[in-house]
Amino acid sequence: MQFIIYNKKDGIGLIIFNRPEVLNAANNQLTREFLQVLKSAETDPDVKVVVLRGEGRAFCSGHDLREDTTGATLEESFTLIEELQETTRVILNMGKPVIAAIHGYAVGAGCEWAMNCDIRIAAEGAKLGFPEASIGTTITNAGTKLLTLLVGLGRAKELVFTSRLIEAGEAKEWGLVNKVVPLDALGKEAMDLAEKIVKNPTISNRLAKFALNEAVNETFDQTLNREARDAILMPITAPEN
Repeated sequence: MQFIIYNKKDGIGLIIFNRPEVLNAANNQLTREFLQVLKSAETDPDVKVVVLRGEGRAFCSGHDLREDTTGATLEESFTLIEELQETTRVILNMGKPVIAAIHGYAVGAGCEWAMNCDIRIAAEGAKLGFPEASIGTTITNAGTKLLTLLVGLGRAKELVFTSRLIEAGEAKEWGLVNKVVPLDALGKEAMDLAEKIVKNPTISNRLAKFALNEAVNETFDQTLNREARDAILMPITAPEN
């Protein structure tokens, strides 16, 4: 791994973006390595919770605009987008809670990866947002849906149309992050939370994550039926941890 650091201990998988010299801007290699590590954590029975953070002064400052893809074929372009979007699919469909520990900048793809996570803790002074409109590109990694779910349609449009970056405190007010802590407490806060979640039975975390994600698009009857199914299945699988 060139641009991703991956460690695991006591049921927690820690994934670190590691291009600090460019504020962890995501090039194609970082995206591929990130996807590889996510798939490893997803299938590893020893990993119960995943924590995602950035090395150096930022979480992730978005796509590396210095990486020239203008000469890419149509097929190559689709492959690049599919690899990026697959990171979102894996995080959302992983039956394990994923926590983002955000500091510095989390913009563009970095903000999308943070929103893919189940819980977001931000350091004071962190800045989040989407510069795509101002540079003539589009949001491609489920950011339009996730942002709207988290902050509402009006605020989502404001952020996207203006390309304005909001600081951690405002992001918490809007529902974009769960909690804001001092920078020097960010790592401990994320790991303490992960340690609490690790204590849950694996099947409980899995069913809860899937249930909450599915409930967003369900009718009340669908939710009630699914919850009844899960309640019946739970005693069968409860001994697993």
